[in-house]
Order: sequence, then structure tokens, then C-alpha cells
Amino acid sequence: MSSLLLTGIGSLVTNDPAHGGLLGELLDAAIVVEGGRIAWVGSRRAAPAADSSADLGDRAVIPGFVDSHSHLVFAGDRAEEFAARMTGQPYSAGGIRTTVNATREAADEQLTANVARLVAEMRGQGTTTVEIKSGYGLTVADEARSLAIAADFTDETTYLGAHVVPAEFADDPAGYVDLVTGPMLDAAAKYAKWVDVFVERGAFDADQARAILRAGQAAGLSARVHANQLGEGPGVQVACEVGAAAADHCTFLTDADVDALASTGVVAGLLPAIEFSTRSSYPDARRLLDAGVTVALATDCNPGSGYSSSMPFCIALAVREMHMTPAEALWSATAGGAASLRRTDIGHLTPGARADLTVLNAPSHLHLAYRPGVPLISKTFVGGRAV
Repeated sequence: MSSLLLTGIGSLVTNDPAHGGLLGELLDAAIVVEGGRIAWVGSRRAAPAADSSADLGDRAVIPGFVDSHSHLVFAGDRAEEFAARMTGQPYSAGGIRTTVNATREAADEQLTANVARLVAEMRGQGTTTVEIKSGYGLTVADEARSLAIAADFTDETTYLGAHVVPAEFADDPAGYVDLVTGPMLDAAAKYAKWVDVFVERGAFDADQARAILRAGQAAGLSARVHANQLGEGPGVQVACEVGAAAADHCTFLTDADVDALASTGVVAGLLPAIEFSTRSSYPDARRLLDAGVTVALATDCNPGSGYSSSMPFCIALAVREMHMTPAEALWSATAGGAASLRRTDIGHLTPGARADLTVLNAPSHLHLAYRPGVPLISKTFVGGRAV
């Protein structure tokens, strides 16, 4: 098993509190990678020998981004919907059905090629782990094939049959919930790790969400929830009640919601590219952080409410619009995302962790927010291999 020594790291973000501060930042550092894992981290001067070495030219190195919320299995385009929002039309969940129609009509090869394109786009922007949801099929066969396609690209697959009620069940939402918790779940579960539900006006209410999440848990899936995106509602409370890993969006929260997140440890997933693309109010990250809530940042890349695959963009938005410090935003985009996925092997650069790291064409992680929109990713390593 060969080892690789990475030197010339001007600034290394480890996310290891043993090194001090939130980010455990080391200067003039080095890393040894062996067997796809981090074998050693420390000062360049103390670095052990390795089978090969590479000098990163005094660049900054950070853990690979962990994008804990995305919808990549789809067909079609909703650029016209975006343009309408930019002229004042408000966002609602109804546009999802447009993508459902296009996705159902698409061949497997078309859907697979689109996921491959978007995952490559993410890799080029420093993302090393991505969660991918279904939710644009909404039939037994289409949800199962969406998850089978997603599983070719990630272990973090989420069954979202409960995205919206499709048109054919408009007069029978209870019948659709029966389908989601029955035959659709049976077909989808073997390809999924997670179960999710969109708890919102125009989607699913609290009782429906509980039934869907409990059924998924009984089938061996862990829970996640789309919560409180368009207004105050029961989503966060349902997530905390069922022991979900994450409540994502969290745009409109009551004090009781914040207290519930803090006391249960459910991660608040914030998705600022959505607010950017829908001209909506941004979540109050400062309120959550000050209450002791664990926060994750993710792209929510999807063709409707926010078609960005860029975690650096989300970091810049979080700092500018959500009152996070650059360090807090980076931690939330790496370690916070790992917490959202209940992963301990990613999101940090410490011995034993997976060697997922991102090299910045910059001297410091601060440049991610300092230079928004600039392509700063020099190289991305996944499991110790440059991609």
C-alpha cells in the first residue's frame, strides 16, 4: 500500500479542535495519505517519509465539501420559471410537477448523463460527498429507477417519493400516501439510505409526514425532512419528533423550533442558493448558531428553486446574507454536512478520516467568501485520488 506526502500547504483546515479554534488551522503543514485515508497530519518540518510526494505550492487545503442536500436525478429545464420569479412572481412548490413530467419521459441514459454532468461539476468545485434525492418520478417505477441511478454516484441516496402529490392523485392525496408508504417504498428502499418528505403547504402535512417517515424507518431508512421553507409550519417539530438527522431549509422558525433543534441535536440544513434564486428571505444562521444548533450548508441543487451546484457560492452567501463568519460557513459546508449525514469519516482531515480534500488556488480559506464567483478550486482529492 503506497503512501503520498502532500507538502507546500500554506494553510491547512483540519476541523480538528485539538489544533485550536473552530477550524483547527495549521500553517506550513503537510499530510500523508495512505490507503485512501489520512495517515498523518502536522508541520511540514516533522513530516515522515512517504513513497511519493507532491508540493502544493503554498496553497490552502480544506476538507472536501459535503453537500448534504441535492436533487440531481431529473430531466428538463425551468429557466423560464426563474425568469418569471425575477420579474416578481413568487415561488411555490407547484413547479415541481413540470420536472416530474419531463423526468418520467426521459430514458435512463439521459438521466444518468445529467447526474454525471452535475456530479463532475460539483467535483470541480471541491465537493467530495454529495447526497442525491429522488422525487421527480413519483411513480413506483420512476422512483426506484431514480434511486438506482443515484446509487451509481453516491452512497448517500434519499427516497423522496413524498416530494409533492402528483397530478394523477390530486383528488386522492391519502391514496398517494398509501402508495408512498407501501409499494413505492418497497421498490425504492433497496437503493436508498434515507427517507425524506416535503412538509409544506401544497405538499404534505404533519400527519402525512409522520406516517411516511415512520414507514421509511420501519424499512430501515433514516429520516430527513424538508422543513419550514415557505413559512412557519410543523416540519421542524416533526423532524425532531421522529429523530431525523436533519431538518433542511429552516427559513421560517419559531423560538420553539430553535429550542427543539438545539435540544434534540437535529442538524439545521441551510440552503442559501434557494433564497438567492427565489428572492426569498434568508434563514437566520446567527440565531441558530447562538442557540447551539448544529448547522450544515448545502446547495439543494435542483432545476427549479435553485440550480447551483457550487458550495463556494453557498459559503459566500452564508457569510454575506446569513451573518456567519467565514470560519463558521466553511465548517458548516464540511463538518456540518458530515453531521447532517451522520458521517464521522468525512468533513475533517485527521488520521483515519477518508482522504477527501480540496486544494484552493489561494493562500487561505477566507478567499472562498472574499472572492465570490472566482474559480478557486485547484484540485479535488476523493479517497486520496485526484479527480
